[in-house]
Amino acid sequence: MKQRYPKYLRRYTDIPALIYLLCERKLSLLDPQSWDDSNDSHYLTLYREKKQLKSVLALCFSQANETYHHWRVFAGGASGVCIRFKRSKLLRATRKQPGLRIGRVDYLKLDEIRNKKLTVESLPFLKRYPFEHEDEFRMIYESKSEAMEKLDIPIPLSAIDRVTLSPWIHEDLSRHLKQILHSIEGCSGLKIVRSTLIGNVEWKNLGEDAV
Repeated sequence: MKQRYPKYLRRYTDIPALIYLLCERKLSLLDPQSWDDSNDSHYLTLYREKKQLKSVLALCFSQANETYHHWRVFAGGASGVCIRFKRSKLLRATRKQPGLRIGRVDYLKLDEIRNKKLTVESLPFLKRYPFEHEDEFRMIYESKSEAMEKLDIPIPLSAIDRVTLSPWIHEDLSRHLKQILHSIEGCSGLKIVRSTLIGNVEWKNLGEDAV
């Protein structure tokens, strides 16, 4: 049976990164050394060393629906945003980039990895089991010849399904931010909403009907 993939890929980031993406029409892959999970970045360092590469850059997405964890960890505070991409359009554009590997992350428990012979090729797409709920999907760029800290990959704005602003941003500020984002060339029709994850009026009203 053919495997089904989620229709969307979500990128949790911040307002400056969103503005750069909308203005430049480019996704930015960065050096993973600054990642919070040192287990994760260590495997990517091992991958670079074992393959004798000059550069390994990465960009992470989630295949999962919106959760509190995603917002708090990857886009915390009022400046956080979630960019929801149309999976097929995004991957069609990025596949034109030489040296790019894409794939979902596999999550393993310690007792599983102890009894498993790892391959070098699998290292960029492995993570510890407690992170499984993130349902991560990655883009990995590698180069044998050039040392790089950043790589921009052109994408069409049509690959963006919608932008969700932080649940912590004040409603008045979110209205002004929407106006600014819509004023960027080509973005007047971009769907922009504010997350109601931690403050949903309908959810609250339904509780009022409890008997």
